[in-house]
Amino acid sequence: MVVTREDEVLARAAVEGLLAGVELTPKPGLPDVDLAALRWSARALEPGLVAMAAVARRIGEPSAGLRGELGAIGRSTERDMARADGGAALHHGAVWPLGLLVAGAVLAPGGTVEEITGLAGRIAAHPDGRAPRRPSPGSAVSVRYGAAGAKGEARAGFPHVRRALAALRTARDAGAREPEARLNALLTVMTTLQDTGLLHAAGPHGLREVQDGAREVLVGRASLDSFDLRLRERGLRPRGSGHLLAAVLFLDTP
Repeated sequence: MVVTREDEVLARAAVEGLLAGVELTPKPGLPDVDLAALRWSARALEPGLVAMAAVARRIGEPSAGLRGELGAIGRSTERDMARADGGAALHHGAVWPLGLLVAGAVLAPGGTVEEITGLAGRIAAHPDGRAPRRPSPGSAVSVRYGAAGAKGEARAGFPHVRRALAALRTARDAGAREPEARLNALLTVMTTLQDTGLLHAAGPHGLREVQDGAREVLVGRASLDSFDLRLRERGLRPRGSGHLLAAVLFLDTP
């Protein structure tokens, strides 16, 4: 496989977006402890993302063939990450949005956010013929509750990512400090994302608690600290929103 400097730069930018999300604190319901392990786990994704960029460059179009190769690399990358962090797989699922967006960025060099997310959606729309046939907890929950989940988000061209990126930039323009602007983007995702991980762990009531709580913080009816404490006490971890924040920060890279 031929890897270019541009492939490495894009992969590193995606990992840096994930690391920036790791460093952000407080993140409602998301881990702030053992930052070294979170960083190590994030770095373990970089070789896979480089490979995804390289295969997108080789194929050159959002085809079914590209979808199949990205899926195979993504599953291998998840296994590599699990080995790197002792089986914890601390960023399980992050390679899906980041890999698709890296591939989209390869196919649209210098492209707009809309072009990159649109291409990522076109890739995701193809079925992955090599995917395991057994249903995952996320796919089972999607069927049970009619939730879009990570696959639906990708196939739609990452609408939550686009909306959160707009919120990030609006907050900056209004004079917000960078951590506050990034938290604003994260909360924007949380308000409406149908996080199948949350649905699997806590059902519709748990998901609604996260969505309503994020909305209350955004409009100033609740404090961020009280929302964070409530989620931690209930064990509600909106990891899907964290992964999409990483995608936002990747697309925000100059």
